[in-house]
Amino acid sequence: DVAAEPPLPTEVFRIGGLVEVGTLVRGQGEAITFSVTDGGASIPVRYTGVLPDLFSEGEGVVGTGSLINGVFEATEILARHDETYMPAEVIEALEAQGVYRDPDAPES
Repeated sequence: DVAAEPPLPTEVFRIGGLVEVGTLVRGQGEAITFSVTDGGASIPVRYTGVLPDLFSEGEGVVGTGSLINGVFEATEILARHDETYMPAEVIEALEAQGVYRDPDAPES
């Protein structure tokens, strides 16, 4: 069983989860930092640009970018308010952690 190596700084990939409450910091200029969590692990994100209108703490988000020195440097941020923005496996992980409930799911 070999532990997964972290992605190289040149590798572009997507992350998805919830914007961790209490982590959103709008810095000088357009730089914004926040953390994305799946209810267990959390990863710091840095993004320079205009965030989507629906972006907010505690809401779903998908980012495209690279992991550089332990920080996900995002080149694109999508606010997720339906499953078309978030892969099913991310939704399942969030539901398993008890931090997300599909708003379209029938009441149990």
